Amino acid sequence: MAGKRQFAVLGLGRFGISAARTLEEMGYEVLGVDMDSSVVSALTETLSQVVSFDMRDARAMDQVGIGSFDTVIIAAKNLEASLMATMLCKERNVPEILVKAIDERHAEMARRLGATKVVFSERDMARRTVMHLVSPNAVDYIDLAGSIKIININVPAPLVGRSLIESNLRSKYNVNVIAIRHGNEIMVTPPPDYCFAEGDNIFIIGKDSSLVELERDF
Repeated sequence: MAGKRQFAVLGLGRFGISAARTLEEMGYEVLGVDMDSSVVSALTETLSQVVSFDMRDARAMDQVGIGSFDTVIIAAKNLEASLMATMLCKERNVPEILVKAIDERHAEMARRLGATKVVFSERDMARRTVMHLVSPNAVDYIDLAGSIKIININVPAPLVGRSLIESNLRSKYNVNVIAIRHGNEIMVTPPPDYCFAEGDNIFIIGKDSSLVELERDF
């Protein structure tokens, strides 16, 4: 594991467990932490490193060497615990502190205390669900900043057999195709003469309004 990023996940609810499992499956070293010893006991067979302590306890944080982790994911359900853990991680110079926020107020406080990224799991899931409802071709999307998104869609039938330059998506919709997955191959910045094939996944970047217009037309 030498040289690989190290992660700690504080709070082992559904979000925290899913994050820890996914990281371990990707080959990263992960420490799982929860204040409930029964939760920790139940996860000893699931996660390779899992311990129980109060994440508001500075001494306990130091004992596990929280300052040596590259990224700490704080997924505590308790607002006080989440904010205190954020502050303790910031004081120990953790480079990346991701906080799962309950609401906008929580998010703002977490940012002021040192969170480098804030996520809203329920809100983000709702957005993805709505995206799939209104955009049948959508596979997934990523929020970047403001109204800018990257959307991954299955190639619409009218584009199959047409080249990227013939489809003229940039001029018509003010969007850019940044990658195409064709079978097992992923083409980053695909050439303008590439012809879309059935089964392709297209990664497109643009504003909300432009992406909605594109989806509506196809």
